[in-house]
Amino acid sequence: MIPFNKPYCSGREISYIQEVCRSTTMSGNGEFTKLCHGFFEKRYGFRRCLLTTSGTDALEMCAMLCRLQPGDEVIVPSYTFVSSAIAFLREGAFIRFADSGSEDPNITAANIEPLINERTKVIVVVHYAGVACDMDAIMALAEKHHLMVVEDAAHAIDSYYKNRPLGSIGHVAAFSFHETKNINCGEGGMLVVNDETLVSRAEILWEKGTNRAEFYRGMVNKYGWCDMGSSFLPSEFNAAYLWAQLEQIDDIQGKRRLIWETYDQALRGHLPEGFRLAELPDYATNNYHMYYVLCPSLKVRTRLMDFLKNKGVQTTFHYLPLHSSKYYEDKHDGRELVNCDRYADTLMRLPLFYEETQEQAAQVAKLVLEGARLTV
Repeated sequence: MIPFNKPYCSGREISYIQEVCRSTTMSGNGEFTKLCHGFFEKRYGFRRCLLTTSGTDALEMCAMLCRLQPGDEVIVPSYTFVSSAIAFLREGAFIRFADSGSEDPNITAANIEPLINERTKVIVVVHYAGVACDMDAIMALAEKHHLMVVEDAAHAIDSYYKNRPLGSIGHVAAFSFHETKNINCGEGGMLVVNDETLVSRAEILWEKGTNRAEFYRGMVNKYGWCDMGSSFLPSEFNAAYLWAQLEQIDDIQGKRRLIWETYDQALRGHLPEGFRLAELPDYATNNYHMYYVLCPSLKVRTRLMDFLKNKGVQTTFHYLPLHSSKYYEDKHDGRELVNCDRYADTLMRLPLFYEETQEQAAQVAKLVLEGARLTV
């Protein structure tokens, strides 16, 4: 079986975790946490980075920083993981789900603008597959209507929009280091704060509602409870694992690129009519987070996935629409989100992980072509 994913361990992770075992700081915000923060702030120019225990936690911090009030509305793509919405529901917001674009699963300014009203406070963008939304158009909308923009960059490490790193454009952003991501620490995430006015409060939320960060910097002589917050900090074990991954980021990205390009060279222009592959907008880069195929229908996708499974290849589909979920369908305003539903029915992800060989990728592509011809 060629699995859909296999988390990568370079080997350095073990030695760094052993360093933590020998140290006096295991609980978080130690030397490895600082190394990770510094890496992101220097390499990508993020204003302030704070590691979290998950991408969901980073999104929850984003929502807290938006200072939402009951009745406020937040625009979120329906084609995304539940964390993109639930973080804002926890703050009492009403979610207005936006449809995806016709060309890719990302939301567009054209689909966002009709949803904006006097209660709208936040736009959440999800850079699906690490491919950027059109951020100039979305930021212009946000500026026009005085809205905050949250970048859900869970897929988007090391990806760019017009030479700007994803996660650096919105007011705040959230990254994920779940085991399925390019860079992982099993389970982890990171809050990015680009708005200077939000940095101090972000640190307080991160430190369980206390101003302990200021205390450690010598800015106050004691720390106390100042605001809401939670235990968002990961342990130093997570940070040590993540640091080993970050040291290898160029190697990891290079290997993923080879696998992605092997798929693309084998499949592009060779699939039967009705199948479609992702097209990269001219403003976006590819961080090789995933390779997906759009099938002609749900029936064809189901048959193709079954065919591949029987041939020893594990594939998966992606998201069930949030607007029609069991939890939210009676709260949704009834609009049809046709593009979202189409991606939910037809998108199929292929295996893509560091230890996958180009020979394996070529074999998967060959089987996809064989199965596609049999299932249409």
